[in-house]
Amino acid sequence: MILQKNFSNLKVILVEPNGPLNVGSVARLCSNFEVEELRIVSPKCDIFSLEAKKMALKGQKFIENCKIFDTLEKAILDCDLVLATSGRINVNNDLFFGSSEDVFNWAISFKKIKNLAIIFGREDRGLTNSELLLANKTFNIPTSENNPSLNLSHAVSIVLYELNKSSNRNTNKKLEFFNLASTKQIHDSFLEIEEMLLKVGYLLEHTSSAKISKFKKFILRANTSMHEINVLRGVVHQINWFLNNSKKN
Repeated sequence: MILQKNFSNLKVILVEPNGPLNVGSVARLCSNFEVEELRIVSPKCDIFSLEAKKMALKGQKFIENCKIFDTLEKAILDCDLVLATSGRINVNNDLFFGSSEDVFNWAISFKKIKNLAIIFGREDRGLTNSELLLANKTFNIPTSENNPSLNLSHAVSIVLYELNKSSNRNTNKKLEFFNLASTKQIHDSFLEIEEMLLKVGYLLEHTSSAKISKFKKFILRANTSMHEINVLRGVVHQINWFLNNSKKN
């Protein structure tokens, strides 16, 4: 199966994988679905081991050409649209989760996406809340409540299959021009927002991370455009400039 043209620039990102067999299996899946690139954040195993390469079969090129990053932020730096998977949903947590079908249908409604990334978390504990906030959308693969955790490579296979199916189902759909703020734009904007709110005393150092996350969730849910995030950042930048310069007078 081949991903449609608007997903030919897909990056599969694994965060801290600890099993070479899983890495090899994912590399094989990247070949099966013609993913553009495999990226790995801080691997906890030898991803170039013989075990991994044997499992990869025709996907060995994805291991050999794999890009390794020390942080997830760096791994998604060039990506316009970022989706993240989660094996857990806590109803007491206000992180927003969508179904894979809804998220994929939303993603394929756009054209001219420069780079699309799908993030997969650690085998034992998935992605942290702060890592999930680096994605534009987060989705869950529904499984049994008694045994909700999926093997990493199994999760990747389901996600790539579902993405491919959604893409094929909507080949004749009129696409909207992609104009969403990238996760990098949102991340950089909130660094300035946090700086400003600390200066004016709204945030305290020991609670700022938790509170700023709530603001970020609001922006992500709103599907904020590039123009909108630039307007917000311009306002915050000007306030920060005023605060910095008023102290000098």
